[in-house]
Amino acid sequence: MDKIIRWGMIGCGSVTEVKSGPAFNKVACSQLFGVMRRDAIKLKDYASRHTVPYFTTDANALINHPEIEAIYIATPPKYHQEYAIAAMNAGKHVYVEKPMALNVAACLSMKEAAEKLNAKLVIAHYRRELPLFMHVKKLIQEQAIGKVHSVNIIMHKYAKSKEAYATDWRVKPAIAGAGFFYDLAPHQLDLVFYFFGKAISFSGSATNQAGIYEVEDTVNGIIQMENDILVKGNWCFAVEPGAEKDLFEIIGTNGKISFPVFGHEILVEKEGTLETIAFDPPMHNQQNLIAKIVPYFLGVGENPCDAEEAIQSMEVMEAFVYGENNA
Repeated sequence: MDKIIRWGMIGCGSVTEVKSGPAFNKVACSQLFGVMRRDAIKLKDYASRHTVPYFTTDANALINHPEIEAIYIATPPKYHQEYAIAAMNAGKHVYVEKPMALNVAACLSMKEAAEKLNAKLVIAHYRRELPLFMHVKKLIQEQAIGKVHSVNIIMHKYAKSKEAYATDWRVKPAIAGAGFFYDLAPHQLDLVFYFFGKAISFSGSATNQAGIYEVEDTVNGIIQMENDILVKGNWCFAVEPGAEKDLFEIIGTNGKISFPVFGHEILVEKEGTLETIAFDPPMHNQQNLIAKIVPYFLGVGENPCDAEEAIQSMEVMEAFVYGENNA
Protein backbone atom coordinates (compact mmCIF):
# COMPACT_ATOMS: atom_id res chain seq x y z
CA MET A 1 0.00 0.00 0.00
CA ASP A 2 1.57 3.27 -1.13
CA LYS A 3 -1.22 5.58 0.01
CA ILE A 4 -1.10 7.03 3.54
CA ILE A 5 -4.12 7.72 5.74
CA ARG A 6 -3.61 11.13 7.30
CA TRP A 7 -5.54 11.43 10.52
CA GLY A 8 -7.15 14.38 12.23
CA MET A 9 -7.84 13.89 15.94
CA ILE A 10 -10.61 15.78 17.76
CA GLY A 11 -9.81 15.84 21.46
CA CYS A 12 -6.35 15.56 23.05
CA GLY A 13 -7.19 14.30 26.52
CA SER A 14 -5.37 11.73 28.63
CA VAL A 15 -6.73 8.74 26.67
CA THR A 16 -4.78 9.93 23.62
CA GLU A 17 -1.43 10.47 25.33
CA VAL A 18 -0.38 6.79 25.27
CA LYS A 19 -3.34 4.53 24.50
CA SER A 20 -4.11 5.89 21.03
CA GLY A 21 -2.36 9.06 19.84
CA PRO A 22 1.20 7.75 19.29
CA ALA A 23 -0.13 4.58 17.62
CA PHE A 24 -1.29 6.47 14.54
CA ASN A 25 2.35 7.15 13.66
CA LYS A 26 3.50 3.59 14.42
CA VAL A 27 1.06 1.82 12.10
CA ALA A 28 2.06 1.35 8.45
CA CYS A 29 0.53 3.82 5.97
CA SER A 30 -0.74 6.04 8.78
CA GLN A 31 0.12 9.53 10.07
CA LEU A 32 -1.33 11.70 12.81
CA PHE A 33 -1.44 14.88 10.73
CA GLY A 34 -3.67 17.20 12.76
CA VAL A 35 -5.18 17.65 16.23
CA MET A 36 -7.95 19.82 17.65
CA ARG A 37 -8.59 21.00 21.21
CA ARG A 38 -10.41 24.06 22.55
CA ASP A 39 -7.64 24.94 25.01
CA ALA A 40 -5.04 26.58 22.76
CA ILE A 41 -2.15 26.25 25.25
CA LYS A 42 -2.71 22.54 25.88
CA LEU A 43 -3.29 22.00 22.17
CA LYS A 44 0.03 23.54 21.17
CA ASP A 45 1.82 21.55 23.87
CA TYR A 46 0.28 18.28 22.66
CA ALA A 47 1.13 18.98 19.02
CA SER A 48 4.71 19.84 19.96
CA ARG A 49 5.27 16.76 22.12
CA HIS A 50 3.75 14.40 19.55
CA THR A 51 5.24 16.16 16.50
CA VAL A 52 1.86 16.82 14.88
CA PRO A 53 2.24 19.30 11.98
CA TYR A 54 -1.25 20.84 12.03
CA PHE A 55 -3.27 21.95 15.05
CA THR A 56 -6.37 24.07 15.51
CA THR A 57 -9.01 24.99 18.09
CA ASP A 58 -11.72 24.73 15.39
CA ALA A 59 -13.17 21.24 14.87
CA ASN A 60 -14.71 22.19 11.51
CA ALA A 61 -11.33 23.39 10.25
CA LEU A 62 -9.82 20.02 11.13
CA ILE A 63 -12.71 18.05 9.64
CA ASN A 64 -12.56 19.98 6.38
CA HIS A 65 -8.77 20.10 6.03
CA PRO A 66 -8.00 18.89 2.48
CA GLU A 67 -5.00 16.76 3.52
CA ILE A 68 -6.91 14.81 6.17
CA GLU A 69 -8.67 11.58 5.11
CA ALA A 70 -9.80 10.22 8.48
CA ILE A 71 -11.09 11.67 11.74
CA TYR A 72 -10.52 10.11 15.17
CA ILE A 73 -13.04 11.41 17.72
CA ALA A 74 -11.66 11.27 21.27
CA THR A 75 -14.09 13.65 22.98
CA PRO A 76 -16.66 12.95 25.71
CA PRO A 77 -19.65 10.96 24.33
CA LYS A 78 -21.91 14.02 24.08
CA TYR A 79 -20.01 15.20 21.00
CA HIS A 80 -19.51 11.90 19.16
CA GLN A 81 -22.69 12.09 17.09
CA GLU A 82 -22.18 15.69 15.98
CA TYR A 83 -18.54 15.31 14.98
CA ALA A 84 -18.95 11.87 13.38
CA ILE A 85 -21.80 12.97 11.14
CA ALA A 86 -20.02 16.22 10.23
CA ALA A 87 -16.90 14.26 9.29
CA MET A 88 -18.83 11.74 7.20
CA ASN A 89 -20.63 14.59 5.43
CA ALA A 90 -17.20 16.02 4.65
CA GLY A 91 -16.22 12.73 3.00
CA LYS A 92 -13.93 11.55 5.79
CA HIS A 93 -13.56 8.12 7.32
CA VAL A 94 -14.43 8.07 11.04
CA TYR A 95 -12.99 6.26 14.06
CA VAL A 96 -14.87 7.09 17.27
CA GLU A 97 -14.16 6.33 20.91
CA LYS A 98 -16.38 4.13 23.03
CA PRO A 99 -19.08 4.42 24.16
CA MET A 100 -20.19 5.06 20.58
CA ALA A 101 -22.41 7.96 21.66
CA LEU A 102 -24.50 9.31 24.54
CA ASN A 103 -27.45 6.99 23.87
CA VAL A 104 -28.81 4.40 21.45
CA ALA A 105 -30.73 7.00 19.41
CA ALA A 106 -27.52 8.93 18.72
CA CYS A 107 -25.73 5.70 17.76
CA LEU A 108 -28.49 4.81 15.30
CA SER A 109 -28.28 8.24 13.69
CA MET A 110 -24.54 7.77 13.19
CA LYS A 111 -25.09 4.32 11.67
CA GLU A 112 -27.80 5.66 9.36
CA ALA A 113 -25.57 8.53 8.25
CA ALA A 114 -22.75 6.10 7.44
CA GLU A 115 -25.10 3.96 5.36
CA LYS A 116 -26.65 6.93 3.57
CA LEU A 117 -23.28 8.51 2.77
CA ASN A 118 -21.53 5.18 2.08
CA ALA A 119 -19.00 6.25 4.72
CA LYS A 120 -16.62 4.10 6.76
CA LEU A 121 -17.28 4.15 10.50
CA VAL A 122 -15.32 2.19 13.15
CA ILE A 123 -15.85 2.11 16.93
CA ALA A 124 -12.92 1.85 19.37
CA HIS A 125 -13.61 -1.54 20.97
CA TYR A 126 -9.89 -2.21 20.79
CA ARG A 127 -9.73 -5.13 23.22
CA ARG A 128 -10.90 -7.36 20.37
CA GLU A 129 -7.40 -7.05 18.88
CA LEU A 130 -5.32 -7.48 22.04
CA PRO A 131 -3.54 -10.86 22.40
CA LEU A 132 -5.02 -11.71 25.82
CA PHE A 133 -8.63 -11.49 24.65
CA MET A 134 -7.91 -13.11 21.30
CA HIS A 135 -6.41 -16.03 23.23
CA VAL A 136 -9.51 -16.28 25.42
CA LYS A 137 -11.64 -16.50 22.28
CA LYS A 138 -9.36 -19.24 20.94
CA LEU A 139 -9.75 -21.23 24.19
CA ILE A 140 -13.54 -20.91 23.93
CA GLN A 141 -13.56 -22.02 20.30
CA GLU A 142 -11.36 -25.00 21.14
CA GLN A 143 -13.70 -25.87 24.02
CA ALA A 144 -10.79 -25.85 26.43
CA ILE A 145 -13.28 -25.81 29.33
CA GLY A 146 -16.02 -27.74 27.55
CA LYS A 147 -19.30 -26.11 26.55
CA VAL A 148 -19.68 -22.64 28.05
CA HIS A 149 -22.93 -22.15 29.97
CA SER A 150 -22.48 -18.98 32.03
CA VAL A 151 -20.45 -15.81 32.47
CA ASN A 152 -19.98 -13.61 35.53
CA ILE A 153 -18.72 -10.04 35.26
CA ILE A 154 -17.72 -7.99 38.30
CA MET A 155 -16.31 -4.47 38.21
CA HIS A 156 -15.92 -2.78 41.60
CA LYS A 157 -14.10 0.55 41.96
CA TYR A 158 -13.70 2.63 45.10
CA ALA A 159 -15.39 6.00 45.39
CA LYS A 160 -13.47 9.20 46.03
CA SER A 161 -14.86 12.35 47.64
CA LYS A 162 -17.49 14.64 46.14
CA GLU A 163 -14.79 17.26 45.65
CA ALA A 164 -12.66 14.85 43.63
CA TYR A 165 -15.47 14.44 41.09
CA ALA A 166 -16.48 18.10 40.90
CA THR A 167 -14.83 18.64 37.51
CA ASP A 168 -14.95 15.05 36.20
CA TRP A 169 -17.05 15.01 33.01
CA ARG A 170 -17.56 11.25 33.34
CA VAL A 171 -20.13 11.80 36.12
CA LYS A 172 -22.06 14.50 34.25
CA PRO A 173 -25.11 12.80 32.64
CA ALA A 174 -25.51 15.43 29.91
CA ILE A 175 -21.91 14.86 28.81
CA ALA A 176 -21.25 11.17 29.51
CA GLY A 177 -24.58 9.44 30.14
CA ALA A 178 -24.59 6.98 33.05
CA GLY A 179 -21.24 7.84 34.59
CA PHE A 180 -18.43 5.35 35.06
CA PHE A 181 -20.71 2.52 33.95
CA TYR A 182 -20.95 4.03 30.45
CA ASP A 183 -17.20 4.68 30.53
CA LEU A 184 -16.00 1.21 31.55
CA ALA A 185 -18.78 -1.33 30.85
CA PRO A 186 -18.42 -1.10 27.04
CA HIS A 187 -15.13 -2.99 27.38
CA GLN A 188 -16.74 -5.94 29.17
CA LEU A 189 -19.98 -5.99 27.20
CA ASP A 190 -18.23 -5.85 23.83
CA LEU A 191 -16.14 -8.85 24.91
CA VAL A 192 -19.38 -10.74 25.64
CA PHE A 193 -20.50 -10.21 22.04
CA TYR A 194 -17.00 -10.79 20.63
CA PHE A 195 -16.80 -14.15 22.43
CA PHE A 196 -20.39 -15.40 22.24
CA GLY A 197 -22.42 -13.69 19.51
CA LYS A 198 -25.77 -11.93 19.93
CA ALA A 199 -28.16 -11.48 22.84
CA ILE A 200 -31.73 -12.77 22.93
CA SER A 201 -32.82 -10.69 25.91
CA PHE A 202 -31.40 -8.48 28.62
CA SER A 203 -32.62 -6.57 31.65
CA GLY A 204 -31.18 -4.83 34.66
CA SER A 205 -31.40 -2.10 37.25
CA ALA A 206 -29.30 0.82 38.41
CA THR A 207 -29.14 2.92 41.57
CA ASN A 208 -27.14 5.70 43.15
CA GLN A 209 -26.06 4.24 46.49
CA ALA A 210 -23.32 6.58 47.67
CA GLY A 211 -24.84 9.92 46.59
CA ILE A 212 -21.42 11.29 45.70
CA TYR A 213 -22.55 12.45 42.25
CA GLU A 214 -25.86 12.52 40.41
CA VAL A 215 -25.45 9.55 38.06
CA GLU A 216 -25.87 5.86 38.87
CA ASP A 217 -22.96 4.24 40.72
CA THR A 218 -24.29 0.66 40.96
CA VAL A 219 -25.64 -1.43 38.06
CA ASN A 220 -26.81 -5.05 37.86
CA GLY A 221 -27.83 -6.89 34.71
CA ILE A 222 -28.57 -10.23 33.06
CA ILE A 223 -28.10 -11.14 29.39
CA GLN A 224 -29.45 -14.29 27.77
CA MET A 225 -27.29 -15.11 24.75
CA GLU A 226 -28.50 -16.85 21.60
CA ASN A 227 -26.42 -19.96 22.40
CA ASP A 228 -27.94 -20.62 25.86
CA ILE A 229 -25.20 -18.76 27.72
CA LEU A 230 -26.37 -16.69 30.68
CA VAL A 231 -24.34 -13.56 31.49
CA LYS A 232 -24.62 -11.84 34.86
CA GLY A 233 -22.94 -8.51 35.56
CA ASN A 234 -22.43 -6.31 38.60
CA TRP A 235 -20.78 -2.89 38.42
CA CYS A 236 -20.29 -0.83 41.56
CA PHE A 237 -18.27 2.38 41.68
CA ALA A 238 -18.83 3.07 45.37
CA VAL A 239 -16.92 0.37 47.24
CA GLU A 240 -14.41 1.01 49.99
CA PRO A 241 -10.68 1.20 49.20
CA GLY A 242 -9.28 -2.33 49.16
CA ALA A 243 -12.57 -3.84 47.97
CA GLU A 244 -11.91 -3.25 44.30
CA LYS A 245 -12.45 -6.16 41.93
CA ASP A 246 -12.11 -6.73 38.18
CA LEU A 247 -13.30 -10.18 37.10
CA PHE A 248 -14.54 -11.72 33.86
CA GLU A 249 -15.34 -15.36 34.58
CA ILE A 250 -16.36 -17.89 31.90
CA ILE A 251 -17.74 -21.18 33.24
CA GLY A 252 -17.95 -24.32 31.13
CA THR A 253 -18.89 -27.95 31.62
CA ASN A 254 -15.24 -28.92 32.25
CA GLY A 255 -13.68 -25.87 33.86
CA LYS A 256 -13.41 -22.12 34.13
CA ILE A 257 -11.52 -19.26 32.42
CA SER A 258 -11.09 -16.04 34.38
CA PHE A 259 -9.23 -12.80 33.81
CA PRO A 260 -9.31 -9.10 34.72
CA VAL A 261 -10.51 -6.96 31.81
CA PHE A 262 -7.96 -4.34 32.86
CA GLY A 263 -5.21 -6.85 33.65
CA HIS A 264 -2.69 -9.02 31.86
CA GLU A 265 -3.17 -12.70 32.70
CA ILE A 266 -5.65 -15.53 32.16
CA LEU A 267 -6.38 -18.28 34.69
CA VAL A 268 -7.61 -21.60 33.28
CA GLU A 269 -9.01 -24.08 35.82
CA LYS A 270 -9.91 -27.59 34.72
CA GLU A 271 -9.62 -31.15 36.04
CA GLY A 272 -8.09 -29.97 39.29
CA THR A 273 -5.31 -27.97 37.63
CA LEU A 274 -4.71 -24.23 37.45
CA GLU A 275 -2.80 -22.70 34.53
CA THR A 276 -1.73 -19.04 34.42
CA ILE A 277 -1.12 -17.49 31.01
CA ALA A 278 0.56 -14.08 31.23
CA PHE A 279 0.71 -11.37 28.58
CA ASP A 280 2.90 -8.28 28.30
CA PRO A 281 0.96 -5.03 28.65
CA PRO A 282 0.61 -3.31 25.27
CA MET A 283 2.53 -0.06 24.86
CA HIS A 284 -0.41 1.51 23.02
CA ASN A 285 -3.74 -0.22 23.69
CA GLN A 286 -5.30 0.82 20.40
CA GLN A 287 -2.39 0.14 18.06
CA ASN A 288 -3.52 -3.34 17.00
CA LEU A 289 -7.01 -2.11 16.18
CA ILE A 290 -5.69 0.91 14.28
CA ALA A 291 -3.51 -1.50 12.30
CA LYS A 292 -6.75 -3.14 11.14
CA ILE A 293 -8.58 0.14 10.55
CA VAL A 294 -6.01 1.62 8.16
CA PRO A 295 -6.31 -1.19 5.56
CA TYR A 296 -10.10 -0.96 5.89
CA PHE A 297 -9.99 2.77 5.19
CA LEU A 298 -7.66 2.09 2.26
CA GLY A 299 -10.16 -0.38 0.80
CA VAL A 300 -8.14 -3.56 1.34
CA GLY A 301 -9.51 -4.84 4.65
CA GLU A 302 -12.65 -5.50 6.68
CA ASN A 303 -14.17 -3.31 9.36
CA PRO A 304 -12.79 -4.60 12.71
CA CYS A 305 -15.72 -3.14 14.72
CA ASP A 306 -18.67 -1.64 12.90
CA ALA A 307 -21.57 0.44 14.21
CA GLU A 308 -24.00 -2.46 14.43
CA GLU A 309 -21.62 -4.41 16.67
CA ALA A 310 -21.05 -1.43 18.96
CA ILE A 311 -24.76 -0.61 19.20
CA GLN A 312 -25.33 -3.99 20.90
CA SER A 313 -23.36 -2.77 23.91
CA MET A 314 -25.20 0.56 23.97
CA GLU A 315 -28.58 -1.18 23.87
CA VAL A 316 -27.65 -3.39 26.82
CA MET A 317 -26.25 -0.51 28.86
CA GLU A 318 -29.33 1.60 28.23
CA ALA A 319 -31.58 -1.30 29.24
CA PHE A 320 -29.62 -1.95 32.44
CA VAL A 321 -29.75 1.69 33.50
CA TYR A 322 -33.16 2.78 32.27
CA GLY A 323 -35.03 -0.54 32.38
CA GLU A 324 -35.85 -0.99 28.71
CA ASN A 325 -35.15 -4.24 26.83
CA ASN A 326 -34.29 -3.47 23.22
CA ALA A 327 -33.53 -7.04 22.08
